Amino acid sequence: MLFFRGSILLVAIFAPFSGSADPIQLPNATVDGSSKQMGIAFESSDPRISTIGQRAFDMHGGYRLASPAQAAFVVRIERAGGSAVLLTIGSGQPYVEQFRQTVSANDLQQAVLRACDLTVQATLRIPGFFAGKLAFVGKQRGVSELYVSDMMFSRVGPLTSDRALVTGPSWSPSGRSLLYTTYFKTGYPDIYKVDLSTGNRVAVANFKGTNTGGKFSPDGQRIAMALTSSGNSEIYVADANGKGARRLTTNKSLEASPAWSPDGRRLVFTSDAMGKPQLYEISASGGPMRRIPTNVSSYCAEPVWNPLNPNQIAFTAAVGRGFQIALYDATKGGATILTSEADDAVEPTWMNDGRHLVFTKRQNGRTRLMLLDTETKQVKPLHTPSFGDASSASFVY
Repeated sequence: MLFFRGSILLVAIFAPFSGSADPIQLPNATVDGSSKQMGIAFESSDPRISTIGQRAFDMHGGYRLASPAQAAFVVRIERAGGSAVLLTIGSGQPYVEQFRQTVSANDLQQAVLRACDLTVQATLRIPGFFAGKLAFVGKQRGVSELYVSDMMFSRVGPLTSDRALVTGPSWSPSGRSLLYTTYFKTGYPDIYKVDLSTGNRVAVANFKGTNTGGKFSPDGQRIAMALTSSGNSEIYVADANGKGARRLTTNKSLEASPAWSPDGRRLVFTSDAMGKPQLYEISASGGPMRRIPTNVSSYCAEPVWNPLNPNQIAFTAAVGRGFQIALYDATKGGATILTSEADDAVEPTWMNDGRHLVFTKRQNGRTRLMLLDTETKQVKPLHTPSFGDASSASFVY
């Protein structure tokens, strides 16, 4: 359902999860060594539930859909009245049930996706992302606006109706507000924050020059951004309303695209201090900046810190005549290229599980959001080309 309020369209498609979040304890299961995937069987007597569940597990990358006889676990989801579903997980021949839980949400699809997330937690022992949501820049009929979507891209709605260039959406940790850069009103790039419950939006950085790259800290109390008000693009940190901005970098090079470490103590960003863009880090309270030795490309940009693993940073790297998604791992002292897309793979953003990334695929002048499993290297499209162009995704659960 869409509500129009001025130039903001509020998308009322998500509601809090009302199911239990108790830890699930299931026996360890074997993951196939060659494919790095776990075989599971998914069953439901309801065709709609079956369609949702099979698509979810197929897109994950950590699973291989199999028959019950060949599966490590058999997952069953059935209706339980209203919008609730009953999730059961078991294994063995004969089948032995090992877990049972009723999951409720605001509608059937969300309940099924929450149940699938619980299954991921129980079997792979990492968070599930299926019931999360995306913000991104969508372009239809030549007009770019901010959009909000579920991970299945079945419920997509515009958040703005400004008919102005917009870039870089970034969720607050709570999912209640969103930062983005827009040319609306002034014709210059300013950072705005929009409250999704009310539609109210305020400028958090509209200084002279360009104001870009706004990112909330993991606790939601601070914002990192790149500003040129000093005459050069530098990294700043302010409070959640953009007040009290403090400059962290001071040099003749250009700095951009700040991103927070999982503990909120450091920032990674792009700087051309060496002549071409490379990754650097700096304390969120200030101090010297240090180059991150990716050692993989002469052009490294758009870094994002893994939310669960402080040793990993995903970024965009120039490879051949295009760009690909790369992963720096501090424990290995270097980076590896994750994708091999035709033309370009750019703008990575992490899922909450620290395993998957959403990135923008650019090909033949079109853009499309893709889901990447960093372990299996599986890539899946999140939407059909008929939607239009989509880019610059941000994820929140």
